[in-house]
Amino acid sequence: MSNSQGELIKTEIDNKVKSKTRNSIKKSILNHLTQTLAKDKFSATKLDMYTSVALTVREYLSERWSKTQRAYHDKQAKRIYYLSLEFLMGKSLINSLVNLGLYDEFDDVVKEFGTTLQEIDATEFDAGLGNGGLGRLAACFLDSMATMGLPGYGYGIRYEYGIFFQKIVNGYQIETPDPWLRYGNPWEIPRPELLYPVKFYGYIAESTDAEGKHHCEWKDASEVMAMAHDISIPGYKNNTVNNLRLWAAKSTREFDLSYFNHGNYEQAVSDKVITENLSKVLYPNDNMRQGKELRLKQEYFFVSATLQDIIRRYKKYYAKDFSLFPDKTAIQLNDTHPAVAIAELMRLLIDGEKLTWDESWAITTKTFAYTNHTVLPEALEKWSVELFAKILPRHMQIIYEINSRFLNEVAKKFPKNSDILGRMSIIEEGEDKKVQMAHLAIVGSHSVNGVSALHSDIIKDSLFKDFYLMWPSKFNNKTNGITPRRWLVACNPALSNLITEAIGDKWVKDLYKLKELTPFANDNSFLEKWEKVKLENKQRLSEYILKANGIKIDPESLFDCQIKRLHEYKRQLLNILHAISLYNILKENPKAIQSKRTIIFGGKAAPGYHMAKLIIKLATSAANVINNDKDIDGMLKIVFLANYGVSLAEKIIPASNLSEQISTAGTEASGTGNMKFALNGALTIGTLDGANIEILEEVGEENIFIFGLNSAEVDQLRNKGYNPADYYNSIDSLKKTIDMISSGFFSPDEKTLFEPIANSLLYHDRYLLFADYESYIKTQRQVEKEFSDKKIWTKKSIFNVAGSGKFSSDRTIAEYNKNIWRLKSVPIKMGRK
Repeated sequence: MSNSQGELIKTEIDNKVKSKTRNSIKKSILNHLTQTLAKDKFSATKLDMYTSVALTVREYLSERWSKTQRAYHDKQAKRIYYLSLEFLMGKSLINSLVNLGLYDEFDDVVKEFGTTLQEIDATEFDAGLGNGGLGRLAACFLDSMATMGLPGYGYGIRYEYGIFFQKIVNGYQIETPDPWLRYGNPWEIPRPELLYPVKFYGYIAESTDAEGKHHCEWKDASEVMAMAHDISIPGYKNNTVNNLRLWAAKSTREFDLSYFNHGNYEQAVSDKVITENLSKVLYPNDNMRQGKELRLKQEYFFVSATLQDIIRRYKKYYAKDFSLFPDKTAIQLNDTHPAVAIAELMRLLIDGEKLTWDESWAITTKTFAYTNHTVLPEALEKWSVELFAKILPRHMQIIYEINSRFLNEVAKKFPKNSDILGRMSIIEEGEDKKVQMAHLAIVGSHSVNGVSALHSDIIKDSLFKDFYLMWPSKFNNKTNGITPRRWLVACNPALSNLITEAIGDKWVKDLYKLKELTPFANDNSFLEKWEKVKLENKQRLSEYILKANGIKIDPESLFDCQIKRLHEYKRQLLNILHAISLYNILKENPKAIQSKRTIIFGGKAAPGYHMAKLIIKLATSAANVINNDKDIDGMLKIVFLANYGVSLAEKIIPASNLSEQISTAGTEASGTGNMKFALNGALTIGTLDGANIEILEEVGEENIFIFGLNSAEVDQLRNKGYNPADYYNSIDSLKKTIDMISSGFFSPDEKTLFEPIANSLLYHDRYLLFADYESYIKTQRQVEKEFSDKKIWTKKSIFNVAGSGKFSSDRTIAEYNKNIWRLKSVPIKMGRK
């Protein structure tokens, strides 16, 4: 048989299989529409269609899900449990179909119903389970664990409401509830049989038995039930479907009948309402004591339920023998939010399983690993001892005991250094003693990692230097990564298809294969196709901006994007200063700039973070003035897109030309937005901060725009004595820009509105915006020059994609697994054995 005949036969077989699959999909969608929802294709709404399609997709997931869990059981596989207070999952429909390899089949079928997958996808809400990079990283990691066939589980909280829905009203951020579960969630499966008690408050009764053993009993505690809800996490075309288990708080009783019978209906259900507030909202405002108390209770709530669940699963195999626990269980703490798990595992082993302290501590330290996500000391989580002891009295006892034993070790290690005890203590002394959760996480873990090379060095050299000196082998680096399945295949299908046409599809699971794109940067035909894809993405975003903001922008302009959480260290303000200085240049001469520019902002400010919210107001006020000034002939536009999240990022990132990663060097742990932009062909303008350094190494210095002080220079300037007024008085464009802000140029109805911003920069400027201003402006002029040459810019865009191989979360997870978890991949086979 000739090769051509073989190919024809294979194609014919593939077409028959696809036809059979499409018929099965169509039948299932119709069944759900008519039987599950009691509708037909004439009365069905878009929501009905979405639900029917989602439930059909879930059928394909469920079969693989069951086989995966059975395979892990049969192999008695070691498992990794990833504990995170956030999982920023985004939407599930398109991502699930991409990973199942069924996107085309479902797309063909839904067209027969008079709609498209993209229209149906618009009906789905982003899951309100996270806020920023921490949560999105966790979601990427789950995707990679499944794609690599690793027995991985995510554990978190099933928040009824996300952090908030952001509206921009008169330029101000307005927070409204994010009821993402309003219409239900077809992707989750409630597990009412998995219900665990979680205790708070009360007191500890201590006793000694006849054999002289010490016992602690937690008495008079209030109790909440944690109920499991499972969400499937499919790997990419490998049949593996892992599990994300989220806990919802349930009252131990629905209502108090005695109050109800006496007509006090509100009091009758108040206990239930108060109890279930635990899983009501992501990140309650913790500016007040009640918010702090709820936040700590949330952290312990999901940690306790998770560890009870892990121990239940372990005991199915090994009963009361915990000697193998670390060999079968790895627990990764995603920052300090789940760090109370260290004390909780000790409690469960000592009080529940009756192990000795030494046995329990050996198990605990071999099981836990800790990822740090911040270099800002003020961002390290600390809890008042008084509050902690009130809510978790037994855990406070355990932490004091851990600390006492630990400080004895420190004293032996550093006998001539008395100051080190105070620096390393888990308990921070002072008028209001505090539990330092990062210290607890380090002491109770066998591995501590940063998330970029620079960040990990800062951890070892300054932030946790004492701990590094004590345990150098504990510390390591795991540079963050992103999943290429969602952040290229799903969100940018046109570019994904173009890449696959050029180099094949193996890059989807081995991102280093993108290096094979490099020769295509000299292929004029390929360059034209690349430019066409980018322009079409920009046109789609332009249509969205016109619809959402009423602003008409030029798709041919330079799309300059900064989308991330609003925080002073991320320096959205520096971007605004540039925009205003650029506006001033254009006012003098509209032809002074070589390229039109559209500056796009997106991001939420924490409800209690007043400066960040004022920065949003300044951005929108500057946009109002600049966008409506006819003198500059549309050369500059500013857009602030409301309610930034995963779905909005999926629109912005494929359309972006320039990625703003401009935090003060030494403040951003890693960043993953920088990786998403580079993977989609945007060029980075940034400081030598976080993973920008590694992006520079991978794409080459000629394909990235680096400006400003490095971290060592930042430290030197601060130590020498930084005076922002010196820069203000010596740089004319900076002085003019700040004076416009402070004088009310952008707030004519409230002249002093932005004085706090100007004063903060002039007299504090903690993040050295003025020190980096001149370098930033100069580098932006270089950006404009290079963007004006379309061919050169497109080549650089290709080199950025080609150099993104390192930034796959598959690589990151492989490193975690090799150096920390040591799991074995479990292949999943479908069909009969």
